[in-house]
Amino acid sequence: MTPGIADLSAPRTASSSKGLLADIAEFWGTFIKAAFDPYHPEQHYMRGPGPACARKLGKTAK
Repeated sequence: MTPGIADLSAPRTASSSKGLLADIAEFWGTFIKAAFDPYHPEQHYMRGPGPACARKLGKTAK
């Protein structure tokens, strides 16, 4: 049996539970940052030339 497989089946002890708590805290920290991030680049995406470009080219706006 390889050491990696034996480690997975071993029960968690008090010393390894600190790692589990740290993993849980890291997950929730990342989740909160992603869920409440105010920056949404899709809201700032330009979909074509604006009115200044149309005036420069001599086209009328619709």
